Amino acid sequence: MDEPEIINPGASIATPKVIFVMADYGHDPTETAVPWAAFQAAGYETSFATENGKVPECDKKMVEGITQKLLGAKKEVVATYRKMQQSDGMRHPLSWSAPDFSLDPYDLVVFPGGHEKSVRQVIESPIVHKLVLDYFPKTRKPGRKVIAAVCHGVMALSESKDASGRSVLHDCVTTALPTQFEQTAYWGTRAFLGDYYKTYGHGSENVQQSVTKALASPAQFKSTLNPGPFVVEDENYNYISARWPGDAELFAEEIIKLFASFNRIV
Repeated sequence: MDEPEIINPGASIATPKVIFVMADYGHDPTETAVPWAAFQAAGYETSFATENGKVPECDKKMVEGITQKLLGAKKEVVATYRKMQQSDGMRHPLSWSAPDFSLDPYDLVVFPGGHEKSVRQVIESPIVHKLVLDYFPKTRKPGRKVIAAVCHGVMALSESKDASGRSVLHDCVTTALPTQFEQTAYWGTRAFLGDYYKTYGHGSENVQQSVTKALASPAQFKSTLNPGPFVVEDENYNYISARWPGDAELFAEEIIKLFASFNRIV
């Protein structure tokens, strides 16, 4: 018979502090609001940061009009997103470009995804890359800092490279938006949405291709074409990744479980 888990009262940590690193516009509402709601329910202290402290706004096509009804967030997620918009953290975001800004005060750094072209503000930012290069090594197990990314958010990490061109994800296992998912969405909507589903435009690399190039081996990219919830946790770093909006709930659950594990002796 297995021994029960023992909660170690002496190892308890303070309430986890979370920050969502975002572009001014364009992130996916499901990949942002679903984790936010889960962290709120878990009692986490949640903040947001945009480049210059502008209040972030998720992709309108995913929360309004016919595109929301056909392709976007579920009705209940839209309601959660509206609630998140009214939260103090989202109404008063920090500036990730401020000279004194650092990710060090945070236990969890989250990079939500989104295919709208404006998210390139985060993916391409040298400032964000520098912040990630500083923070990511601190997530090495058995440390207690965590970094998490979903969909295009993973690209902010894969593009964070040191002077030798080595990405922070070089030795990690990860997932991101699978090529088949991206191509299906793009070609299925191109007639009426153009290259909306291609963040870098028609003919550009798929997310999976871009992320895989940053890894030591293509085998480190993990995925499945099953649309059911799927996430990946690295063995050596407290790094959790997910593919798309359908993974958002499990993504948040696994992050919360990881923090809970920090206070357990098995």
